Amino acid sequence: MSNETNTNASKGIRVRVQQLGRLLSGMVMPNIGAFIAWGLITALFIPTGWFPNEKLGELVGPMITYLLPLLIGYTGGQMIHGKRGAVIGAVATIGVIVGADIPMFLGAMIVGPIAAWVLKQFDKLIDGKIKSGFEMLVNNFSLGIIGGALTLVAYTGIGPLVQGITRALSAGVDVLVNANLLPLVNIIIEPAKVLFLNNAINHGIFSPIASEESARLGQSVLYMLESNPGPGLGILLAYWFFGRGSAKSSAPGAVVIHFLGGIHEIYFPYVLMKPVLILAAIAGGVAGTFTFQILGAGLAGPASPGSILAYIAMAPKGGLIPVLAGVLVATIVSFIVAVLLLKTGKQTEEEPNLEEASAKMKEMKTGGMNDQVAPASAAVANLDKDNVNKIVFACDAGMGSSAMGASVLRKKLQQAGVNITVVNSAVSEIPDDADIVITQKTLTERAIAKNPNAEHISIDNFLKSPRYDELVERLKD
Repeated sequence: MSNETNTNASKGIRVRVQQLGRLLSGMVMPNIGAFIAWGLITALFIPTGWFPNEKLGELVGPMITYLLPLLIGYTGGQMIHGKRGAVIGAVATIGVIVGADIPMFLGAMIVGPIAAWVLKQFDKLIDGKIKSGFEMLVNNFSLGIIGGALTLVAYTGIGPLVQGITRALSAGVDVLVNANLLPLVNIIIEPAKVLFLNNAINHGIFSPIASEESARLGQSVLYMLESNPGPGLGILLAYWFFGRGSAKSSAPGAVVIHFLGGIHEIYFPYVLMKPVLILAAIAGGVAGTFTFQILGAGLAGPASPGSILAYIAMAPKGGLIPVLAGVLVATIVSFIVAVLLLKTGKQTEEEPNLEEASAKMKEMKTGGMNDQVAPASAAVANLDKDNVNKIVFACDAGMGSSAMGASVLRKKLQQAGVNITVVNSAVSEIPDDADIVITQKTLTERAIAKNPNAEHISIDNFLKSPRYDELVERLKD
């Protein structure tokens, strides 16, 4: 009984951490394109950039000071209370921006959702109590008055507080850098990535601090702590050359998706098939970060997704070789350790089960809540093929695994001569006109709640699922 209680408590903590991580990364990931735009302008036009230009370099400051925090606050508010929440989130965010003299990414992550939540509670309170004809007046003035009040609170209280926290975090990073201890952070990062906290760590924690550092120095090594593709690449190469069965045959395709596509989730099941391989990922991460640090490597903006192509694009002038060296060292170290673990581990005649590992990965991602997921039959039953016009793949962020799944099914439908739109989205943004929604089975309950009128299909592995062929056969003319 005691062990069961401890296990449940551990799962509960993990679920809460993952939920917080999704909230933080959910505010940043939709705006990564804006971060990349800022990073490119920084890399090109600052005094130490590729093409120094004093006039164009004036864009760097306003973008990081105003544009990026406002986008984060707007997105955070939208996640809580739709468009009204987005507007009041942006209004309140301007308070922390003006109330501090450093970029307010963390402040935006705090006040955006809080402001939207306050407005949401007010809207619930007055729901159904407004006289006909006064709805627009009440809605506009309530947002304006509450937003104005929260902006004053953010300006006088939250802004200075968050500025102090941000400076303390930056100082902590400086201590690790000066003491040459930054590589040790990868001992925490690599296992956390396999627990699906990768986006939360990269975009919720490192990117805000890295952006402030990049604004001062023109680059930051923090952009590369989580996003380095080297550790995962080494593990996949080890499976490619020394693995067996389905793991060996699928590894080459996974290498392309991981290294060029930047979707790191693709290698997580390979680690879960042999959990001791997390030591290879840790060794590669530590070695890569150590190389980055001793060579003075850094990126001008976030490498998202964590593709080698993004690394090349975000490398500052004169900094490409140190960046590539860190990725190469991480790959070599991870590969050597992974090969040793694969070769010296217990050998069995059984083929490694990639499907089971993928299912385990999804379970870990959502805190082991598989048994509580509503079956697809809880929504609409199988639709007639004439009524299917749009199929939506949905995952947490709507960018990684769902994009891969949509691509696989789209190709199968085209080969079968079936003309149906296939798109991908975040599970929280499933469009209302979706006829069929495909999710990992641990996300099906949330997908049904978002769009109960669609047919819902649950799968374990976006890259390889028998449900794809079943669906294609059903939809054939």
